[in-house]
Amino acid sequence: MAKRRPKLTREAIVASAIAIADAEGIDAVSIRRVAAELGARAMSLYTHIERKEDLFDLMADEVNAEILVEGELPGDWREAISAIVRRTREVLRRHPWLVDLVSRRPQVGPNGLRHGEQSLAALSRLRIEPEWKWRIIAAVDDYALGFVIREGMRQEGSRGYAWTQAERDALMRPYLREFIDSGEFPNLAPLLADGAPDVEGGDRADDDFERGLRWMLDGIARDLAL
Repeated sequence: MAKRRPKLTREAIVASAIAIADAEGIDAVSIRRVAAELGARAMSLYTHIERKEDLFDLMADEVNAEILVEGELPGDWREAISAIVRRTREVLRRHPWLVDLVSRRPQVGPNGLRHGEQSLAALSRLRIEPEWKWRIIAAVDDYALGFVIREGMRQEGSRGYAWTQAERDALMRPYLREFIDSGEFPNLAPLLADGAPDVEGGDRADDDFERGLRWMLDGIARDLAL
């Protein structure tokens, strides 16, 4: 007896597309590819998904659900927003294609809105205008996004960078030595003497992330007298 194919549903389509993107990046996702993974005809997917762009939107919103912090947020605004930012980093590292996707098209779905609502809830006890709360959220989101992009560039095989740290250093060292010896970069020279600095690499990544987040929140608190 032939093996019965699983029922084709929107949920199964989105889950398959996310699995492909996790393994190969967002550019590997197509209606034809997802259909092949599900053992279905490409045209049959259009019963559930109107366009590939709609599939991307559904994928992003599904992953945005993972960013939501479960349970009650801490009462302190700094602890609450830090919990959300840490979760954001964790999810973006698990699904790095989301960084590429949000840079191409705005992502507004139910779970994205829930993430915004939870972030505002983290700041609900602050006596500042809603606009300033949104600016705080934008700043910490930008910090998490930028940190994850830099982390991705340091990881072997991630986002098109196939070098290990050792290979990268070996390649860069002779190139940088020429600039150091020129005397044109006296402030950079101490940092570049042994190769490009590993700002967020290795075991220091978590410490660097927490330190940078603390610096940012200290600055926000000081600027807004919180």
